[in-house]
Amino acid sequence: MFTGEYRHSVDDKGRIAVPAKFRLQLDGGAYLARWVDACLAIFPKAEFEALAGKVGGLGIADPAARTFSRALFASAYEVELDRQGRIVVPASLRDLLGLVGDAVVVGARDHAEIWAPAAWDDYRKAMEAPDALAAHLTGLGI
Repeated sequence: MFTGEYRHSVDDKGRIAVPAKFRLQLDGGAYLARWVDACLAIFPKAEFEALAGKVGGLGIADPAARTFSRALFASAYEVELDRQGRIVVPASLRDLLGLVGDAVVVGARDHAEIWAPAAWDDYRKAMEAPDALAAHLTGLGI
């Protein structure tokens, strides 16, 4: 399970350190892709393949399914951790998020997410507002 929040730098080659706690989960391979809420997702290979299977099962006649499929797979890259536990974020994905200098890597249960610090700070503040959090829980059975 991916949990926690970590701040890391983005070097000139677009490399970001993956938190040490996440590295073992990514040993079998990983995929990096554009994700919802203006962030990137790092999926263990098996999780991404399971997601790909679900997306493949969506109806081809559904415009929302086609859009999600294109957005996900057009932006997906297979990545490997280097010896220092870093991944290279392609320039197109760095540009999409405005990742320059720093990044925030957060756990999201079955994957990790990479956020531009300002975007994460804004999202987290909105998410942590007590009334907003309670409203999000309504209907979830929690």
